[in-house]
Amino acid sequence: MSETEALPEREAMEFDVVIVGAGPAGLSAAIRLKQLDPDLSVVVLEKAAEVGIHILSGCVLDPSALDELLPEWRSDETAPIRQRVTKDRFYFYGPQGRIRLPVAMMPKIMDNEGNFVVSLGLVAKWLAEKAEALGVEIYPGFAASELIYDDSNAVIGVATGDMGVGRDGEPGPAYQRGMALLGKYVFLGEGVRGSLAKEAIREYGLSVDRDPPKFGIGIKELWEIDPAKAVPGLVQHSFGWPLDMKTGGGSFLYHLEGNQVYVGFVVHLNYENPYLSPFEEFQRYKTHPDIADLLEGGKRLAYGARAITEGGWQSVPKLVFPGGALIGCTAGFVNVPRIKGVHNAMASGMQAAEAAAHAIKAGRAHDRLRAYDDGWRSSSIGRDLKPVRNVKPLWSKFGTALGVVLGGIDMWCQQLLGGFSFFGTMHHGKPDYASTKPAAECSPIDYPKPDGKLTFDRLSSVFLSNTNHEEDQPVHLKVKDMELQKRSEHDVYAGLSQRYCPAGVYEWREEGSDPKFVINAQNCVHCKTCDIKDPNQNITWVPPQGGEGPVYQTM
Repeated sequence: MSETEALPEREAMEFDVVIVGAGPAGLSAAIRLKQLDPDLSVVVLEKAAEVGIHILSGCVLDPSALDELLPEWRSDETAPIRQRVTKDRFYFYGPQGRIRLPVAMMPKIMDNEGNFVVSLGLVAKWLAEKAEALGVEIYPGFAASELIYDDSNAVIGVATGDMGVGRDGEPGPAYQRGMALLGKYVFLGEGVRGSLAKEAIREYGLSVDRDPPKFGIGIKELWEIDPAKAVPGLVQHSFGWPLDMKTGGGSFLYHLEGNQVYVGFVVHLNYENPYLSPFEEFQRYKTHPDIADLLEGGKRLAYGARAITEGGWQSVPKLVFPGGALIGCTAGFVNVPRIKGVHNAMASGMQAAEAAAHAIKAGRAHDRLRAYDDGWRSSSIGRDLKPVRNVKPLWSKFGTALGVVLGGIDMWCQQLLGGFSFFGTMHHGKPDYASTKPAAECSPIDYPKPDGKLTFDRLSSVFLSNTNHEEDQPVHLKVKDMELQKRSEHDVYAGLSQRYCPAGVYEWREEGSDPKFVINAQNCVHCKTCDIKDPNQNITWVPPQGGEGPVYQTM
């Protein structure tokens, strides 16, 4: 009997719109759909056991899209959006010192006035409550694992993953067949490097004539600090040390209420040296006198990591395909110099919702929502991304010192000259995985051992992320060709997976002349860096069983 014949048929449910991902984009889309037509049936699938616990972001929230979606939110006492930004600081760091850059030097688009320091996970949970109050159905703990097509190759729904499958791939005693959720339109709001979005982009050629997508990895900790050092509302960014001048990235430090502070570090994933470890660079950053003094006597409360889209204007793929649309960070709407994307994610969800509601009212289904794709560049999203489109390419081309200066000049010129840029629109060049040099062309980096007070190892950090995966299930990190992994990733690139992964998922165990590639999938915090940075694109991240992964309470 074939596998297809052996499996029971999926139970099917029908909706007007099926949304994958209960993040800011997906929930904003759901809310706007119900605002436009309360009779629309809308369902949101969320792979986490609870809404918000897989979400990780800085996060300084630009409330512009929220003002449009829920104009009365400021008078809502349940809104977890309270800490207004009170101070803005920018630094260039050296190993021991710093240069403070005057805020007046920054283009207006970099201004954080009117923004808020928030836990994005708590904001998502609150948005979910708003959506449910409007009649949206939200199913947490269900990971969408497949797109469902009709005979014309249009997407007509998604299937959730089967539960209770053993590590050998066979149904176990608790096996449950996944469900089919069918809709007139399907929105993919899976966040960065969504697995279904990858399939849709490939299937429909959505990235043709676009620059390759670009990414960074953001690593973040939540600390409780000495009350005497707390400055609620302080937002601080830096670039420079500990990264060299060829490697893009920088830090963020955001003070919340209750003597808490978010400490984070971003490394652009087009770095060249395979010996570089973003996790270890973050640990080094905390040893800078500024940061070490701030954290001295404090307590680390939480840890997490997540990939960030950085391609912006040039890399956003076509947003629509027959039967569906890409929304939020799945599409890549992060403004890199601002380190903000939530407002654009929410706006994209609303714009897709408006296009779908109009189409359904006109009796349409399973076609392309062209109004959404045609309109975003002239909308608030385009107005946010276009003026910063050259910042990342300039940084990559000229390095940190000159690239940041030129990026600032370009933003100023566009502000003063009505959007004109002397650089035109620069291109990103090769994808991040192709930027890595062979180990033979690079020097190893000697990272200091963690002290357990200010700096830490990966495993103790993963413990703070509350990550959990059932071990008796298929590994959700798929290696297509294990021999290629040995021949290239190990032999040519010195096993860089052990260093780019911030969670200790990958190990090369040197056992004589036959090194063994070990995947500790239970450690995975769903950052998806492996899916992006593997030099052969030989590793694919797919969702594990629904509900599993990190549990970020207030990150």
